[in-house]
Amino acid sequence: MTVADATPDYEVGTHDDRAFLGHPKGLGFLGFTEGCERFSYYSMQTLLTLYMVNYLLLPGQIENVTGLAWLRSWHYPGLEGQPLSSAIFGDYTSLVYLMPILGGIIADKFTGRKVALIAGGLVMALGHFLMAIEGAFLFALLSLIVGVGLFKGNIATQVGELYAENDLRRAMAFQIFYIFINVSVIAAPLVSGTLGQKVGWHYGFGCAGVVMVFGLMIYLWGQKTLPRDLEVANRDRNTLVGRVVAGAVGIAALVVVWLLISGILFSSWIIGTISALVMIGALYMYLTRNLDAQDRFKVLTLCILIPVLAISLLTNQEIFNAYLVWGDQHFNLKFMSYTMPSSWLITLDAILSFSMLVAVAGFWKWWSLNHREPDEVSKMIIGSLFTIAGGVCLFLAALTQGEGAKIGLFWPFMFHLLNSIGFAHILPISLALFTKIAPRQITATVIGLYYLSFFAANKVVGYVGGLYSTLPTTTFWLLHVASAGVGLIAFAIFKVALGKRMQNSAADQARALS
Repeated sequence: MTVADATPDYEVGTHDDRAFLGHPKGLGFLGFTEGCERFSYYSMQTLLTLYMVNYLLLPGQIENVTGLAWLRSWHYPGLEGQPLSSAIFGDYTSLVYLMPILGGIIADKFTGRKVALIAGGLVMALGHFLMAIEGAFLFALLSLIVGVGLFKGNIATQVGELYAENDLRRAMAFQIFYIFINVSVIAAPLVSGTLGQKVGWHYGFGCAGVVMVFGLMIYLWGQKTLPRDLEVANRDRNTLVGRVVAGAVGIAALVVVWLLISGILFSSWIIGTISALVMIGALYMYLTRNLDAQDRFKVLTLCILIPVLAISLLTNQEIFNAYLVWGDQHFNLKFMSYTMPSSWLITLDAILSFSMLVAVAGFWKWWSLNHREPDEVSKMIIGSLFTIAGGVCLFLAALTQGEGAKIGLFWPFMFHLLNSIGFAHILPISLALFTKIAPRQITATVIGLYYLSFFAANKVVGYVGGLYSTLPTTTFWLLHVASAGVGLIAFAIFKVALGKRMQNSAADQARALS
């Protein structure tokens, strides 16, 4: 795989380009670039809560963070210590899932994908390096949110554009692409996590920044092997830099506006629930304004599924937040004479998640040879049962912990195993369900809606994770078991009440709605 083999006249979607594992050379460059970006992202996500709880938000350090006192006065009133770190984590991770929607619009309408992606990578690297300056902490988080927004939505699209519409290699290409991602998720806690916890926090964040820069170098190296950019990238190239800067500033401004609004909309659980229902209702009205009765029913179903998925994801998303703090403080992480960094728990989870995705897919393939395979919602119900079982493992770990004793790794391992099986039944299958239900004229928009469930889940995790410091640990984890139970009940109701209706003919659905 060399740049010398590429030419400016590269034809997108040609079947004769098989230089990378039987796929176009561009797939290798995109895969390595995405792997580096995910390494940097999961390095940050692994270290963020531990860094805040164990260092940055402690008395004597928190006063040095520029702008945090002002932000706490109106957005995090009364919060300090672990609850404050949980709230900041929730805002950061939720916005990371929201901003790629705007980044995609900026690329499609103003800059093209390549410029947006390169700008996003540079801003992300800047954010990682700013983490080395304690006073610049909030500016670092803002840079990372803006960078992910510009980067994330614009790389996977280029993978698809490497292939002609009828090229059967496309599905396998995305599987290879996600292998790069999974390897990075496994490696990030081992490398950056160990540096951050064993050597110094800033070394861990700096490592993430270096790897992000390396990923950008790979992307630039492979430019001649990548698909042609959108026509908008060639429009008035003298103003291209100005357009991408304006887009980045727009994302940053939207982050600040969201913090202002969300502080009011989610000031309490009651107001937050009402606000969420109003926003879902407004979203439904906007999406269905030009649809017929059948498609309006489909969109209504998807809008209901968004908060249900968010609740069912609570335990899984907590892994990077309060769970990691709990493990750092209470797990026996000593192996022989070496004490493992608590960040390695994320590597354990990543290994099991990847393994269970493969195992679950293989199991249902084997099952379908002699039995009828369950539908999507039935699999999600099964997944919820495993998620509940995983949460119960955490409850039992807390329940059986002796006074002053450390928790052995048996229960945490069982949690990661069972939760990963649940993850494999809920996440990819729910995405498949969304694509199956979505009206064809708004399929792309619906995929964006699917990721709103992650946005909502991480926002809720920011609130719920803060309860770790005030609730008994057993009660805290029972709350997560209950959230998975809510998902189970909701999926069961969905199957009983709506499952057959979704499978009816178009005429039957129209009659049912008339």
